[in-house]
Amino acid sequence: MIGRTIVLLLLIAILSAGGIIWFDYLNVIDAKSILAPIYERIPFVPGIGRIQPKTQPDEILDLNSERLAMRLEALELLREEMETKNRDLDNRYGELEQKRQQLDEDQKALDEQENSLKAKAAEAENKDRNVEQLARYLTGMPPQRAVGIIANYEDQNAIDVLRKTEEIAKAEGTNSIVSYWFSLMDPVRAAELQRKMASRPPQL
Repeated sequence: MIGRTIVLLLLIAILSAGGIIWFDYLNVIDAKSILAPIYERIPFVPGIGRIQPKTQPDEILDLNSERLAMRLEALELLREEMETKNRDLDNRYGELEQKRQQLDEDQKALDEQENSLKAKAAEAENKDRNVEQLARYLTGMPPQRAVGIIANYEDQNAIDVLRKTEEIAKAEGTNSIVSYWFSLMDPVRAAELQRKMASRPPQL
């Protein structure tokens, strides 16, 4: 019984020593000072020369520092990601600004074109009123005198007056005096105007 007890105690001592060496190797405990004589006699034991990190008296050796380092690293990655996104947004903003400027230029060109068309339409409307007023004025004067005035017009102006005179007569349900004007006009001039009236579409 005594021998068995001694063997068990030796086994417990060996296991305890092995556990202390293993925990010291994992840096769970700091047993360098206690195990130094053993390490000196056993040069090939793994972990010889490992030194437990030194801590300040007020420093707590736990996982907080590692967690803090991981959080700082995550924050740095987040900062880099935000900078990348900001650069992408700046580039996108630049592209949108260029498109906005192009749209402004296109809108300005459309506005100018619309204003030009309105001006032309107003000019045409004004011209149409003037031609109508002239046609009524000529219709109200003696035919021979009206023919003398029309004969001196340029071809297109004369045609505009003649057509407007016919339009007025048709709208008012009266006979057009245009055919009578042609009969009083020089035959060559009358034929030329009639030919152009038939071949050209109305200008107004």
